[in-house]
Amino acid sequence: MDDEETRREFGDSVNMTAKQLDDWLKTDESKAAGQHKDSESIGHQSGRRIVEILHKKKDDLTGDDLAHMRKVVGYVHRHLAQRPSGDVKDTTWRHSLMNWGHDPLHQP
Repeated sequence: MDDEETRREFGDSVNMTAKQLDDWLKTDESKAAGQHKDSESIGHQSGRRIVEILHKKKDDLTGDDLAHMRKVVGYVHRHLAQRPSGDVKDTTWRHSLMNWGHDPLHQP
């Protein structure tokens, strides 16, 4: 994936604004979701990084930023394919995706 495609795919995958994601990351549900490494989940760490990326201008993105953006796109695509049946509103599955900047219930 080239840099332009990465930015486009990231924009399609991350459907929460920086403020929405930052507010979400402060909740107990966000902190509890995902695989934990030490005291913070991998997804929660990723969410904090996504907020930083969302605040940057296109020309200020580093190679590390673009690599993380590709990681986010891959995670969101894989996780969406694992959608559980039934109402997902209060599920760890949704909360984990939201930590990565994607709310599957978001209506544009």
